[in-house]
Formats: sequence, C-alpha cells, structure tokens
Amino acid sequence: MTRIYTDACIPLYGRDRETWADFGLPRILDALNISPDAPRKVLAESLPFSLNDTTAGAENELQTLVAGSAETVDFPLYIRDSNYYQNLLKRASVGENSRRPLLDLRDFLYSSAEQIWENSWVRFPESRLSAYARKVMEQDLRADKSKTDSPGRSDREKYFFTSYGRKHIRIPVSYLLKLALADLIQPDSGIHPALRAVGEKLTGHFLNDNTSPETFSFCPVSLTRKNGMGKAIARETLKRCLLTQLLAMYANRKFGLTETGQKVLICFSPHTPVRQKKLSTLISDSFYRELFMSPCLSGWDRGEDKHRYMHLCHQVLSRSQLHSVSKLREAGIISRNLVVLPSLSNVSLANNGTHISLGSRRLTQVLGNADSGFDATDEKYMGDLLIKIMEHFLPLFVGTFSADPFRLDFSDLSEKVFSFQFCDELDLPLSGAMIWRRWKKRQI
Repeated sequence: MTRIYTDACIPLYGRDRETWADFGLPRILDALNISPDAPRKVLAESLPFSLNDTTAGAENELQTLVAGSAETVDFPLYIRDSNYYQNLLKRASVGENSRRPLLDLRDFLYSSAEQIWENSWVRFPESRLSAYARKVMEQDLRADKSKTDSPGRSDREKYFFTSYGRKHIRIPVSYLLKLALADLIQPDSGIHPALRAVGEKLTGHFLNDNTSPETFSFCPVSLTRKNGMGKAIARETLKRCLLTQLLAMYANRKFGLTETGQKVLICFSPHTPVRQKKLSTLISDSFYRELFMSPCLSGWDRGEDKHRYMHLCHQVLSRSQLHSVSKLREAGIISRNLVVLPSLSNVSLANNGTHISLGSRRLTQVLGNADSGFDATDEKYMGDLLIKIMEHFLPLFVGTFSADPFRLDFSDLSEKVFSFQFCDELDLPLSGAMIWRRWKKRQI
C-alpha cells in the first residue's frame, strides 16, 4: 500500500476544537452546507465522498512483451550492439575480466526457448506511419510541448536509425499504442469527424512515463448502487483494455511488426517478469536504466525532465541497497563481517498494477462556485483527510482484498525490503517528493 505524507493533515491531529476553528474547518463545512449537529444519517449523506457523491477513475499499468527471435526483436539487438556488451567482449578477449559476466549475458540472450522479451521496444520503417501520426510524433519530440516554438528534445536521434537505406523508428510499446491510435484516426481515413474528435482526445490517455505502459480512465464513473459500485469502474477498465488490445493488433499489422519478426503482446501482470529480475543481476544499474527507463514521450510537456527524474529515482533506490549493508551491520541483523554485496540494479520501478482515484461531485460543484469561499486549498485539505482515513483502516484488510498476494523469500527480504526500510525510512534521506522538488530547483 502506498503511503502518502502531506503537511496539510498535520493540524488535524492532536489538536483541540479552538485549533480546528483556526484551521478553518467550520468555514469549509459551511461552504459545503454540512451541519455537524445534524442526525447521523443526514450528516453521512451530506459528506463528500459519501454514497451517490463519489466518482472514480482508474489507471492501469500493463505488462508489454514482444515475441520473436533474438535476431529480429529490438531488445536483444540493442543489448548486442550496446557499448556495455561490446566492452564485455573486449575485456574478456584480452583477459582483463572474467568471461563469466559475458557468458551469463550471452546465455540470457540466446537460450530463451519462449523467445519472449518483456518491455522490449519495437522498430519499423517510418514510411509505415501516416502523415498525421508523424505529426503527432514530431509534436511529442519537442523539448516543451506546451510551446509551439520549442526546439526538439536533445535525445531526438535516439528514436531513429537507418537500415538498408530506409529510415526506421524505434520506440517503446507504450508509445506505440498512442501512435497506432493517431494513425487510425488520420483525416483521410474516412472516419466520421465525431469519432475522430473522440480519438484525438483519447490519445492523451495513453501515457509513456514509466517502464510499464499506463492508460487511465476515459471519463469518471459514478459509484452508485445502480451502477454496481466497483463494477462500474471495472467495466470502464475492461473497455479501455479491449481498445488497448485492438491497438496492439492494429500496430502489429499496419506497421509491419509481424512480418519483421516482432509481435506485440499486452497483458495484466502485477509482478515483475522473472527474466527481467534475472537480467537485473547480470548487468550494471546504469545499463539497466538505459534499457528500461521510459523516455516519457507522452503524458508530460517536458518529457526529458520527467525522464531524468525517473532516472534519479532508480539511481537512489539502487544505491540504497549498497548502503543497507552497513545499516544492517550496525543494527546487528548482519552479525559477521563477511557479507555478499547485493547487485545494485533493481526492478523497483517496474510497478505494474491498478490505481484508483476517487472524486467528489459535491467538492467539484462547490469549487466551481466562486461565491462559495471554497478554494483549491480547501479541496486539498478534504482530500488529504480522506487519504489519512483510508490509510488508517486499509491495513486491516490486507490479505482479504489483495488481488494478488506475493510472498518474499529470504534474499528479497534482506536485500530489498530491509534496504528500503533502513536507508529510505529510518535514516530519512530524500523521499520521492523531496527528490522531485529539489530536481525542479536543480539542487541535485
């Protein structure tokens, strides 16, 4: 369960009624037309996020795979042509390093009977894209998409290469889905203008800011008894996932992926693939980031900034595993001086899953009324209070409502969990929010 710490909720705890008045809670209740002295049933029905007032949206992080041989799929080809792999070859050939790292990595690339490559990118001729899809990609390759005169991203050339005299595109599957939708709704495709307008809006719901592709609800869903409560958001999620599957099938055919030995597959998978975990133990953490950190082409105006932030997050988490050894030794958990240093690379950002966001029609309505005295800060206070209430009670139901329980073995417990616990919490280093704030100020 994700824990969210906010300064806004601190005044709500351990304070008397006078402090609450200073905080402004009576003013907020008055703006929402809520009477604390009303009968319990009336009070409950008047509160934000109560029955018939709550809306929900879902964000799904999916698992992508590309099926094909090591000679046709981008992932093994990229590793084979990388400086990392070439350096292993050179050092092994002159006897500078052991041949074991090279042999292990080569075995990973060429001994896979399934020929499935999780989180691989894809490559195909640029000519396969429609004019409109190319326009969308050009827009996403700007350094700042909010500015029409913005220059291109500094890593622009990373997404293009030339093979046999033809210009090719190389992109992650998460961005492929957006391009497939853009290609499908091109102006000269004969699609109805109303459908095309909807399609243009939906392209923004296919994100590309993490290892796993993310899609989020096309519209909020009312959680009412008539709609089936949670079944309503489940239906919306399934429709969105169906569209995702159709876009993957369209891309396989339209962009010529299948005929070049690449077949994109997308599925639900709450756990990191076993082979990706294995690879993280065979390569350096910097090369892992090069392979798996999303370029953030879709979803952010300044995609490179977001990419560098994700890069920094993984770097901090990787180094925490090394620092954990000394912390575990100091705590007495490691009782001997002889220890095996953990692999610095980890799969912590491959966080497939489903996130639910709740909304309140009452808060939306009063926030839109300029005369109510209710502003965005008040909305945040109410939202933070709800988060605190949910976080307080949810641990009581772990194991009851968990969709996919996962048991940790001893090595995961000692190398992963303890490293985050000792280094990322007890020592209070840079949290995710602090990293983001300091990154924006260029302090780190």
